[in-house]
Amino acid sequence: MVFVHLYLGNVLALLLFVHYSNGDESSDPGPQHRTQGPGPAPALGPLTRLEGIKVGHERTVQLVSDRDHFIRTLSLKPLLFEIPGFLTDEECRLIIHLAQMKGLQRSQILPTEEYEEAMSTMQVSQLDLFQLLDQNRDGRLQLREVLAQTRLGNGWWMTPESIQEMYAAIKADPDGDGVLSLQEFSNMDLRDFHKYMRSHKAESSELVRNSHHTWLYQGEGAHHVMRAIRQRVLRLTRLSPEIVELSEPLQVVRYGEGGHYHAHVDSGPVYPETICSHTKLVANESVPFETSCRYMTVLFYLNNVTGGGETVFPVADNRTYDEMSLIQDDVDLRDTRRHCDKGNLRVKPRQGTAVFWYNYLPDGQGWVGDVDDYSLHGGCLVTRGTKWIANNWINVDPSRARQALFQQEMARLAREGGADSQPEWALDRAYRDARIEL
Repeated sequence: MVFVHLYLGNVLALLLFVHYSNGDESSDPGPQHRTQGPGPAPALGPLTRLEGIKVGHERTVQLVSDRDHFIRTLSLKPLLFEIPGFLTDEECRLIIHLAQMKGLQRSQILPTEEYEEAMSTMQVSQLDLFQLLDQNRDGRLQLREVLAQTRLGNGWWMTPESIQEMYAAIKADPDGDGVLSLQEFSNMDLRDFHKYMRSHKAESSELVRNSHHTWLYQGEGAHHVMRAIRQRVLRLTRLSPEIVELSEPLQVVRYGEGGHYHAHVDSGPVYPETICSHTKLVANESVPFETSCRYMTVLFYLNNVTGGGETVFPVADNRTYDEMSLIQDDVDLRDTRRHCDKGNLRVKPRQGTAVFWYNYLPDGQGWVGDVDDYSLHGGCLVTRGTKWIANNWINVDPSRARQALFQQEMARLAREGGADSQPEWALDRAYRDARIEL
């Protein structure tokens, strides 16, 4: 029975994470090639990982030929660094202009038919579901236990007030005390819950994230500045060129006044039921869920923000991590609109500065281990002006063999197909010769 509940817990967590995180992925322009059974791939060497030493430690690196950069350790859990002046002001303005030329779309996270179908067909009884949600095993669901699963929403960030409104609408809590007994939960019709979530029209301020984004190609043939930034990231991370070059394009994000992104992690959980989005098309495996596998996040601040807009790491360098401790009484540390000031670490946006961190712990064998829960982070509410950032995610499959197979197949396609083998998002090559007056 313990194994069954562990498995169901994995499946539920995957459904929630994939639904929660794939607002980025719905338009993720990753590789679009299917394969025809490539041969065995060579083994890959260990992944490079910078040492943090201690908070505040600084080192000098040369990322460009004419100047030195300083890397400062901001935290050890997660392993998080800051590099002032990683981008020049001109490079920041160019990225913003290219993003505006391409056009940005709303970054909203919406439910998919596949998600709703998976939720409806998942063989989990209401008793099993109740026991999975009942973290403290007291036979009652407190508001904070339900809040811990806000990813169940339709892109709507649930608060104590919105949960109680939902209870009232679907008549789940007859005594109105905000706590569901097992009997009250068993009397619920989960279809009423899904119907309510689908029908709710959330305001921008109620969403998990409120921003607009686009993707800019950085591969061969891209604008020379985009190529230079990718090469700079390659030197910074000291990872193999194959890993960096085959990672996602640059995501550019605009947060207007009132924009935010509640705290989240950039990578999905490592379970047998998952496969990485970037390697799934070359794997001869069938698994029910795909997720983001982002070994590292490199985030660039493209402008100075007049008010708010910090990047918060709510539990950075906590002695211990407990998901339920994130929500105490009326304070939800993941809520970047209300409680950013209570997070352990906040990074103020400064034009040209980059911050980067590792989303996974090491596995002890030079590869990817479990997701680092301390990498939880979010974008604080922009109170004045506009915030522009960009993200370079470095994709690595926790399966060393799958990552090697992916790199081998991408190399084969490049050899055999030349320019025609480049994926659909290489259409951004149209911007490579753009000349923009700044």
